Amino acid sequence: MKFTNPTDAEIRAILSRPATIAVVGCSDNPARDSLRIAMLLKRKGFRVIPVNPRLAPDALMSALGERCYPDLASIPQAVEIVDVFRRPEHLPAIAEAAIAKGARVLWCQLGVVNLKAAERARSAGMTVVMDRCPAIEYGRLF
Repeated sequence: MKFTNPTDAEIRAILSRPATIAVVGCSDNPARDSLRIAMLLKRKGFRVIPVNPRLAPDALMSALGERCYPDLASIPQAVEIVDVFRRPEHLPAIAEAAIAKGARVLWCQLGVVNLKAAERARSAGMTVVMDRCPAIEYGRLF
């Protein structure tokens, strides 16, 4: 299967509509890309919910103003976008959880490529962005 990312116009539309975004694999370490990108998305108007089973619920309260959840299913409210900072082998389970959560976009960060998971998410009606970073896309498209 050959994967093609959404068009620039579609990516611009995703990034132009602030929504609730779950950042799967969000770290509490300020040197990690996951936290830097989560904070950038928050500054751009997104509601950012961190997901990391290894962090305490209040670990990112000061940085993001949101409770940290162990998984997508534990988040009590709707999530429109799932941004993934996990290794590619974790993507199939994350895609299934995103589908179950009713997310409309599965965004897979640089290096996070799993064609089967992308196909599964697309077949469930999700838009899939793979091997891209929102910070780079903001710089390129806005």
